[in-house]
Amino acid sequence: MDTQTLSARTEFAAAINQICSERGIAPETVLAAINTALIASFKKDYPEQSEKLEEEGKIITADVDSDNGQFRLFVGEEGGKKKDLKEITPPGFGRIAAQAAKQVILQTIREAERDSVLADYQDHIGEVMTGMVQRMDGRNVVIDLGRGQAVMPPEEQSPTEFYRLNSRLSVYLKEIADTVKGRQIIVSRADDRLLSGLFQREVPEVSAGSVIIKGVAREPGSRSKVSVESTQPGVDPVGSCVGQKGVRVQAVINELNNEKIDIIQYSEDKDKYIKAALAPAEGLDISYDKNTGETIVTVPSDQLSLAIGRGGQNVKLAAKLTQTKLRIISDETKDIQTGIVATGTEEFEIDQLGLDTKTRNLLVEAELTHIEDLTSDKLDSVKGLGPKTLEKIKAQLAVYKN
Repeated sequence: MDTQTLSARTEFAAAINQICSERGIAPETVLAAINTALIASFKKDYPEQSEKLEEEGKIITADVDSDNGQFRLFVGEEGGKKKDLKEITPPGFGRIAAQAAKQVILQTIREAERDSVLADYQDHIGEVMTGMVQRMDGRNVVIDLGRGQAVMPPEEQSPTEFYRLNSRLSVYLKEIADTVKGRQIIVSRADDRLLSGLFQREVPEVSAGSVIIKGVAREPGSRSKVSVESTQPGVDPVGSCVGQKGVRVQAVINELNNEKIDIIQYSEDKDKYIKAALAPAEGLDISYDKNTGETIVTVPSDQLSLAIGRGGQNVKLAAKLTQTKLRIISDETKDIQTGIVATGTEEFEIDQLGLDTKTRNLLVEAELTHIEDLTSDKLDSVKGLGPKTLEKIKAQLAVYKN
């Protein structure tokens, strides 16, 4: 063995020990990966010899001496004893092996560091963290969290936000998911729990547990409703979250790019809770339809637009917050058939019109799923919609747009 080769092996062995110590990687893990790479290198560079051995049913194994870095290849019978192995290391194989080992070590380090980072962040799933926009990867936003990177896919982004490079923002650590690019940290700006986490950060009473967030309903970037409850006598849950001169809630609003936030007091009294959730509308009357499971909310005509909200937003958020199917009707007509329906889980905007299943499906098939799609010309062109059905749809639209 020449001096240069011996020196390289000695340096290699020292490098393995140092890397494993610094990176917290088990030497056995690195050596096992190197053994696999050595066998693959042998099969690639000596294909005829390798194929012959395999045809004879022989098993090729590799061994790396962790003390001196010496590479050796052996062949033996499957299930045979170690003492019966025959060495087949080709002359000059040391240089090939060293190159293969180098690649394996680099790959092992990358994987170990990635796994270590993921393990660290696994303990922080469900928390709000601050990161920096590092780059765009297609429609995904890559966020630098400090030690690791996270991905914010389109469905987790706020539809009203534009993410600029190097801008700082708070994100909700949602999960570590298996993707086409391997395991990745997934973060969100659209998740309801981001809002809860921000209040926990900004409001000491929430972080201490004297104020509890009972529910959150969001239309990310536009508007949210939050219900809160006190666990201690004398603590005002709404006032605690608003803060003196609104400083606490304003901090959350600023973090969410001026998303409007309604804070209401939670109540075990369902009627009271629903009325609070439908604010700023007032003078509401609550009744229940046992047959449909709907909560009927009768609203003064001058409060109807407030109860429904622009694009049905207010009633939709209230329904989601209270986990109730709400039907809003005017106190003038008291016509349940033309009420606006909301559950907070509508698939399409037209679902709030309270249409029967057949009519709703006809509109979906015609790709008329938004309120603005329902013009007279487009409705008249939908096959299967009779005159009475068209009248009903137009009556629903009149209430919705009131």
